[in-house]
Amino acid sequence: MQQQETMAMGLHVDYFASLNSPWTHLGAARLEAMVERHGATLRIYPVDFGTIFPASGGLPLPKRSPQRQAYRMQELERWREHLGIPIHLRPSAFPTDESTAARCVIALRETLGDRPALALAHRVLRALWEEDRNTGDRAVLEALIGELGLDAAAVLASASDERWAERRAQDTQDALARGVFGAPSYVVGDEIFWGQDRLEFLERRLARA
Repeated sequence: MQQQETMAMGLHVDYFASLNSPWTHLGAARLEAMVERHGATLRIYPVDFGTIFPASGGLPLPKRSPQRQAYRMQELERWREHLGIPIHLRPSAFPTDESTAARCVIALRETLGDRPALALAHRVLRALWEEDRNTGDRAVLEALIGELGLDAAAVLASASDERWAERRAQDTQDALARGVFGAPSYVVGDEIFWGQDRLEFLERRLARA
């Protein structure tokens, strides 16, 4: 009986995200629908890609060549049209300071569970990329948390606890140890699926469970 129950369960996905990333946002709704469809579980890690990029041989956006930056804009426009997601290509507050939002997400993940953490992360991304709001601003974050029916003052107070900054730093090192180098990365066991344009391959993997 136990073996049958285990076989019926879906896979687990570790989700390494940047709360500044348009690619993370473009894949957010599809990812949520996918894990639900396949009975998988999902845990979000809003890690520090400012640490991951140089440690894995990558470059932050401002330091990339003009050719790469221009191509990125073309791709964003293509995916915006393809998915019908009305993102701003150049949000006025981008890149924001995502550290407070990330700590809020981690605090929720560790105290209330994965669903509220994921909901806040994806709400922050939508606010930045679709609504052109400064998600690094405390008042904006307070409003977004409140929209989710959570106690915004309590969440923000919890996020100031140094243990969540330490947890983010540890999550970041764990991501590097597992081979993560870009956002978003969806990890199933030892398999990494980098980028929202790899969601089709992630779905095939979940379907094989």
